[in-house]
Amino acid sequence: MTEATSTSPTRRDGDDDSRLAAVRDAAAEHAPKHRRLLRSARDGRVLSALMLPGLLAWPGSGYGVITTTGRKTGKARRKCIRVIRRGNKAYIVSLRPPALAMVRPSAVAAWVWNIRSNPNVTLRIRGGTFAGLARELTDQVELAEARAAFCEEVNLSDYAECALHLRGLPTRAKIEELHRYWFDTGIPLVVDLVD
Repeated sequence: MTEATSTSPTRRDGDDDSRLAAVRDAAAEHAPKHRRLLRSARDGRVLSALMLPGLLAWPGSGYGVITTTGRKTGKARRKCIRVIRRGNKAYIVSLRPPALAMVRPSAVAAWVWNIRSNPNVTLRIRGGTFAGLARELTDQVELAEARAAFCEEVNLSDYAECALHLRGLPTRAKIEELHRYWFDTGIPLVVDLVD
């Protein structure tokens, strides 16, 4: 994950400061529950590269590949992501692991910077490959819809994911808690799919 800091233009500075403090506090609370799976940005890139061929061939329920346009290079950039589709909307979250969120709660992944630069994306999910327009969620109603969709859906592969991220045996409750943590500390986005 390439990290950088950014202040969203739609938030006031006080709101942004309180959000960053909430992200930092949530990360500190959840850190003891998490395994330190990824130790560097390079580890994340390696994991995504290993998952990429499988997800391109057969994206499992709840997962997919987003293709963005590099903001500096103009080249196609692919990233494996958790994605939940509801009709013509696909909800995704740019994650901030606890170790990163405690020290850099405003860190932004490279693929999110790419979306900010050019919101036209391609999403490979179960059911096909779709073009879409990605955007960060700021509206409270849309955020509530996205949180419900992203946090409440539990797929079979989420149990393996939970075992990799959290200590102990995976349960539905732990998976939902992990998804809530990701949503509340990450950057929620929606891709409006084009038919």
